[in-house]
Amino acid sequence: MLAELAVAAGQDVVALDRFGDLDLQRLCSSVSVLRDLGGRGGMAALVDAAAEIRAPSVIYGAGLENRPELVARLASGRRLLGCPPEAIERVRDPTVLGPSLRAAGLAYPLTFGPGDAPRWAARSRRWLRKPVRGGGGRGIREWGGGALDGDVVVQERVPGLPCSAAAVADGRSATVLGVSEQLIGHRGFGARGYAWSGNLVPPRLAEAERRELAGAAQAICTHLAGTFGLRGLFGVDLVWDGEGAWVVEVNPRPTGSLECVEMAYEVGVFAAHLEGCAGRLASIVPAPTPRRAVGKAILFASRDLHVEDTRSWPERGIRDVPHPRERIAAGHPVCTLISVQESPDAVLADLEARATGLRAEIRDRAGIRARA
Repeated sequence: MLAELAVAAGQDVVALDRFGDLDLQRLCSSVSVLRDLGGRGGMAALVDAAAEIRAPSVIYGAGLENRPELVARLASGRRLLGCPPEAIERVRDPTVLGPSLRAAGLAYPLTFGPGDAPRWAARSRRWLRKPVRGGGGRGIREWGGGALDGDVVVQERVPGLPCSAAAVADGRSATVLGVSEQLIGHRGFGARGYAWSGNLVPPRLAEAERRELAGAAQAICTHLAGTFGLRGLFGVDLVWDGEGAWVVEVNPRPTGSLECVEMAYEVGVFAAHLEGCAGRLASIVPAPTPRRAVGKAILFASRDLHVEDTRSWPERGIRDVPHPRERIAAGHPVCTLISVQESPDAVLADLEARATGLRAEIRDRAGIRARA
């Protein structure tokens, strides 16, 4: 997605990833570092590969917000288009983020480290066990008490609609480019638990609530940009409880909802990223309301499978396309579906129908039974 947005904005890019998707290889020069059976080929390998590429600037995507030391290595000798490592480390630390938001009168759920969660917590509220260095909802579990180990936190589960704000910052202030509803653990797309499985723009809320949510998101993002020195595109995961927005997590990097935001609000998100990194926000004027409803869905494999001939998938509006005969393990993403309709409800219905049809095509019969 990030490479596609950059190329559409007229940039000459080399993309590095761990998948080597068919549509990415058709789009631009790319290097794919695949993880082997020994576990090698992770984020550090991507950074090592990037060191061999001559380029004046670099942008990092999902996953590297958990590794500020790798971002520092990635940016060595280049201009970093994004949040600096010290800002990443602070804004991703719940012990720093939570007090900062509360001091500004903004809502952040009760959050405890492994040694701090009180014994009464499980009896009085609903809680989630979350990895500190997580992403995409992976590793999140309900917590009802008991021992905690590893790099995790326990966070109060706030009831409401999960949302995401896509914003751009200049190190001092921020502009919200759009707000989306997050699709979490959507069974129709093969997702389980709290796995992120897509976005809808705009959220399925009444118009008055959408305006309130947008205003709350703007206040939150402005505070975060000024307090933590965020630069360029970033995202904030929120829960809208009907009256206010609770910050759940901050992602100091381009977020997964960006192509939906760009299509719905008709704002050039990559150009906005470059402007923000250059310290300019005045020229970024997002539309007050979306021009259309747009959504994306991540389709997950319900069982181990081999996809057949996928060469026509990009022309069918399918993104992140695996190669023909590629093996995909159960629980892993197969591809991304995009839909543009007259309403977010129509978008979701279209995505669900297309997901069911594609499952039948790739013979993911476990997914078809689960859907029924």
